[in-house]
Amino acid sequence: MRRSVSGHTLGVRGLRMLGEVDGAPTSGRPLILGPMGQVLAVNLAHPMTNPNDRERVTGIDKRPTAGPVEVRAPGPMRGGLGSGLVGDLICDDRYHGGDDQAVYAYAREDLDAWALTLGRDIGDGAFGENLTTSGVDVTGAKVGERWMVGTDGLLLEVTRPRIPCGTFAKWLEIKGWVKTFTKAAIPGAYLRVITPGTVRSGDQIVVIDRPDHEVTMGFVFRALTLEPDLLPRLLVADALPNETKRLVQRRTRRKIG
Repeated sequence: MRRSVSGHTLGVRGLRMLGEVDGAPTSGRPLILGPMGQVLAVNLAHPMTNPNDRERVTGIDKRPTAGPVEVRAPGPMRGGLGSGLVGDLICDDRYHGGDDQAVYAYAREDLDAWALTLGRDIGDGAFGENLTTSGVDVTGAKVGERWMVGTDGLLLEVTRPRIPCGTFAKWLEIKGWVKTFTKAAIPGAYLRVITPGTVRSGDQIVVIDRPDHEVTMGFVFRALTLEPDLLPRLLVADALPNETKRLVQRRTRRKIG
């Protein structure tokens, strides 16, 4: 059995992952078909001296790799495997990696917009993203949104946006970059691994589940940075990482107090 979705054809395995075979749902999750996108590049770290701290190593220099890459849940941020991609590198486990930040995705369309704004070429992986995508509104993705990637069963769930750091700014060598990136509020998305699998350049991305709330990556980012009045509205998103929920609750209490 095969079914066409937005011009693409899915086999029985794909339909099972979408939640439907022979017209009947195979799980309790609702079948919500979203945009069809593509993985343009899978990027892994090339270790380098951290330009923001010469005594540390960083994995922000990510470059496209050929062939399939295994993706699995890396465990806790501190003491786990770091990245969700086998062969990738997370050096600062105070802020990066772990199950809720297993994979970082950024849209090629947004990189191209930045290239025009900055007047410089920006290659795949230049923002430290693991997946450079096309055809998916990554910053418009909602907390809890699920992506089926490729044909090997990989299922990812959107969790939270990226918050810029000093290493990101020093890596790009752009003065005032943290402020510029924050003002634009185009942060990309971190994702957790629901079902492990492999990913490679050219893989299809299918949004199979999109929650019925307003909490997108851009919304979370603005709430955590420039628009704190939005913070209470984040907590309707059940899939928001627990650490982020606690941060929201602390800031909300402080604001009220």
